[in-house]
Order: sequence, then structure tokens, then C-alpha cells
Amino acid sequence: MTEEVFTDEQVVVEEENGTDVEEPTSEEGTADAETQNGEAAAEPVSLELHEATKDYLDPSLMNGIRIVESSELFDVEETETPVAEEEMDKYIETFSDIAQNQIITGRVIGQNEKEIIMDIGFKSEGIIPRSEFSGAEPPTMGDTIEVYLEKIEDKNGQTVLSKEKAVWMKGWLKLIQIQKEDGTVNGTIIRRIKGGFVVDVDGIQAFLPGSQIDVRPVQEFDSYLGQEMEFKIVKINQLRKNVVLSRKALLHNVLREQRESLFDEIATGQIIEGVVKNITDFGVFVDLGGIDGLLHITDLSWGRVNHPSEVTRH
Repeated sequence: MTEEVFTDEQVVVEEENGTDVEEPTSEEGTADAETQNGEAAAEPVSLELHEATKDYLDPSLMNGIRIVESSELFDVEETETPVAEEEMDKYIETFSDIAQNQIITGRVIGQNEKEIIMDIGFKSEGIIPRSEFSGAEPPTMGDTIEVYLEKIEDKNGQTVLSKEKAVWMKGWLKLIQIQKEDGTVNGTIIRRIKGGFVVDVDGIQAFLPGSQIDVRPVQEFDSYLGQEMEFKIVKINQLRKNVVLSRKALLHNVLREQRESLFDEIATGQIIEGVVKNITDFGVFVDLGGIDGLLHITDLSWGRVNHPSEVTRH
């Protein structure tokens, strides 16, 4: 039996001429036939369209196209606007000089009921609450004052300054330097607290333990209130911002000097005057001006003495 082979052109022509095609008898075949009949109802696709379609797998289509490596994307030179060297130096100097949490100098350029407006050489003016000048004359236009830079920019875009914190910070830095040099400070005892006193030293409140106020036992602590004295800085805690003072340490140094001088002057058998410092059952301690001497109970009088308090008193 000889097989007949039909070309695509012959199939198309036969469909156009309405040649019957044998329908399949199965249900699946019926559905396929309906689909084929529906597709056959549309216009036949011309073979010329298939011929005109390009072969996108043809390597010749890639001619003239250059593939860029990802590394080349970061080697592109950016065009920069030149800036004058003087302007750049001034710009850098501004940010190097102005930093948060430091003391700077500003000039008053305005004020209102609540704020003092300062020019600190930054991009925006700084403000100080007017309440910080309560009890003192507020600055006038053009005045130059030292201020503490709290925030370069708050939520409102303003630079926040403080006069009170500038005073406190200067005093704090001064105390640190004095301690390094083993120097002394002057302060005023302003109130009593548990265990000692609070001393005002250039606006900074320091602690003076009760045991460090004198070399002798203190009977009346309130008598020291309001007195201005010289103190030695015993300890500074920078984390907690605490300062501990001592007056006793200074008195010990003074007494040591007096003692050395007194030993050079006194001699055995010499008669000198002294002040009763303490009375005990066995005698009296006498301050000779830097040296404490013991006067025994048997040497208080030619007669019998039951207790030193019978012939001496503070």
C-alpha cells in the first residue's frame, strides 16, 4: 500500500475548499474536533509570516553589542563642582571648632521675653532660656559671653545653649586641674547634711565629711555654717560628678610645719604656754602650738588631785 504525503500548502487549500475531514467517534475525539473546528473558523495563518519571523537564537544578532562588567560601573568618574580652598578651609574649621557638649563663645544678636538669641558662628543661631539669667543682669545686644553647647540641633532645628552649664563646666574643669597640681580651693559651707556639710566652690557643690572639718573633735557643727574656708580636694568622681573636700588635711600640713619649727625653738627645762586640748583620767593634753604635750595628773599640783578636771578646763 502506498502512503500519500501532503504538503502544508495542500492542506491549507483543501481546508479552504471545504473538504470533509473524518470526525473521531470518541468523546475526547469529539472535543478535539470542536476545538479544531473553532480554530479552523479563524483566518488561516500565512506561511509568509513564519518565514519573516527572525531566529532569535541566531548568534549574528549579538553583533555590535558589548557586555559591561559590573566592576566597570564603579569606575565612572563623577563630575565635582570645584570649591575655593579658602571656603573649604572655613567650612572644615567651623565643624572642627563647634562640637556638642563644650564651652564656646557667642555674641548676643537678639532677645525676647523667653529667650536670648546668640550668634556662635554656626549655620543657625543658638538660644538660651532667659530664666538662666534670673538674679543677674541679662546681656545686652552685642555682648560676648561664654556658653555651653547642649545640642547642635533640637527637634525644631534650633541650637540649644546654656549659660549656667558653662559656669558649672568651667568650675568643674578648674577643680580637676587644681587636684592634678595638688592645690587648694576656697569654698563656703552652705548647709549641713547627713555625715557632713555641703560646700559651694565656684558654683559646684562639694561634700565635706564631718570628720574632715578639723583636727580636733567638733562639738558645735552649726557654728561652721556660712564660713568661707580653704580646703584640699581629696577625691573627684568624674562619672558621678562628685567632689570630696578636706580641711583637716590642710590643718595637718600646717601643724606639721609648726611642729618642725617648734622643735627647733624649744629646749628641755624651758617654760612655755599651752592650751588645754583634752582632759583624761590620767592627765591633760596641751597644745603647744603644733605639738600636743601630755601633762600627767601627778604633775598638775603639789597637792593631791583626784581628777584633772579639778584644776584644769578646756
